[in-house]
Amino acid sequence: MAKWWKNEMKLIYNDLCIRNAEEKDCLQLATWWNDGNVMAHAGFPNGLKTTAKKIKEQIATDSDNTKRRLVIEYKGTSIGEMSFYVYEGKKVEIGIKICNPDFQGKGLGRVLLSMLIEKLFSMGYELIFLNTNIKNTRAQHVYELLGFKKTAINKDSWKNQLGELQTSVDYELKPSDFCNAK
Repeated sequence: MAKWWKNEMKLIYNDLCIRNAEEKDCLQLATWWNDGNVMAHAGFPNGLKTTAKKIKEQIATDSDNTKRRLVIEYKGTSIGEMSFYVYEGKKVEIGIKICNPDFQGKGLGRVLLSMLIEKLFSMGYELIFLNTNIKNTRAQHVYELLGFKKTAINKDSWKNQLGELQTSVDYELKPSDFCNAK
């Protein structure tokens, strides 16, 4: 079991916790990832059709130097997930999904992103980037409040599971632009 805690990340702020995804989270992650309502914004309105076993295998290869899947907890209950992927050493791509709809639209995403961004910059990353569906205006608002700068709009650049063309928006954040919401 030691491999689950190699390079442990555990960030706590008030009632929120961001921690490494572990073997015990695989069933919950599979449930979220297979739910088309949760995954539609990412282009998977039919879900990912994955298994806890496959997720366990993916998580086993996670490292702070390559990629890391994280679980979001509120008052000890798993409510969503985050991730980061390292590119070119000093650049990192992040993602967030608050999967439990009871916790969406409550301002938690802004604080959670601040927690992760603060940690990543303290680890020496110099640029954080992400992209989102152009229809996800709520997420874009949060990113811009945190200081992310829009760098591109990719019109009709990919298709979702239903074959529908989608447009995405790219964002970047440098430490000097970061507006911490904590």
